[in-house]
Amino acid sequence: MLSHESTVGSRVGSGEFPPIGRLIRLARRERGMTQYDLADALVAASGNTSLGRDEVSRWERGKRVPGPYWRGWLSVVLGVAPDRLRACARVAKELRWRQ
Repeated sequence: MLSHESTVGSRVGSGEFPPIGRLIRLARRERGMTQYDLADALVAASGNTSLGRDEVSRWERGKRVPGPYWRGWLSVVLGVAPDRLRACARVAKELRWRQ
């Protein structure tokens, strides 16, 4: 079986990281979580009740990029390295600037 790091956040195209929304969706699905489950897990881990499924959906669709605070908690909940999340957030921001 492939390790988590080898499947989630695998390179897209020629050595590029995927946008963070795609990474979040892949990691969430690998864990068998719904968007509601992920939002609930982030709220439980962080103690911050301001997050809901709708924000997770915005992240996954590329409508928003989670800031450093939520990226830190995403790292904990999804088991994705903070550096990978940061790089993928950068890719997502670059894609949004091009549009």
